[in-house]
Amino acid sequence: MLIAGFPAGAWGTNCYLVAPAAGEECVIIDPGHQAADGVAEAIAKHRLKPVAVVLTHGHLDHVASVVPVCGAHDVPAWIHPDDRYMMSDPEKALGRSIGMPLLGELTIGEPDDVKELTDGAALDLVGLELTVSHAPGHTKGSVTFGLPEAADIPPILFSGDLLFAGSIGRTDLPGGDSAEILDSLARVCLPLDDSTVVLSGHGPQTTIGRERATNPYLRQVAAGQGAQPAPRRGM
Repeated sequence: MLIAGFPAGAWGTNCYLVAPAAGEECVIIDPGHQAADGVAEAIAKHRLKPVAVVLTHGHLDHVASVVPVCGAHDVPAWIHPDDRYMMSDPEKALGRSIGMPLLGELTIGEPDDVKELTDGAALDLVGLELTVSHAPGHTKGSVTFGLPEAADIPPILFSGDLLFAGSIGRTDLPGGDSAEILDSLARVCLPLDDSTVVLSGHGPQTTIGRERATNPYLRQVAAGQGAQPAPRRGM
């Protein structure tokens, strides 16, 4: 398996390209602010052919390059229906104006082909089965993508802004809910094997085992405690 990831744009949002191997078809996860050039470089370096863009949620820092990336490769974008409006109306998702200078760098709107994600769906897009888990809390339409263990490769969770190394996503923007994100952590993350590699929307990779032992929010839900305010991570 090939996973090429890089942080992009003003928010350092992690964009990932996932393929069975170099020279094959790939899926692009979260091409956010100023990610188009990095996507093009990774495609050229690894000789990849994109077949789809999949989005963990609709915040601007994760979707800002969806239109140019989908347009360049004539591929669809997959997003949960609860977050779809954010592609065309990012300011509404933030609850404020993000300012004309930043807007001037973006191509706002939907790509030509948008498909909607559902909880529990299995997306077989490049011969690798991505399992979708609806995980609201950071946004109403947040999802994660899971890859099962294969050969010598441990299971992988693309967690978006649900779970970070040592932290979780912020819940103070429209659609955020601290009780919901803790429920999503309990339902989506706690049942996973400790060996599961977590590739999140921001920051370094980690594992479920490490987060189970050290992340105060995952420890909180494991202990069955109530919701506490989440830190400000991600957009």
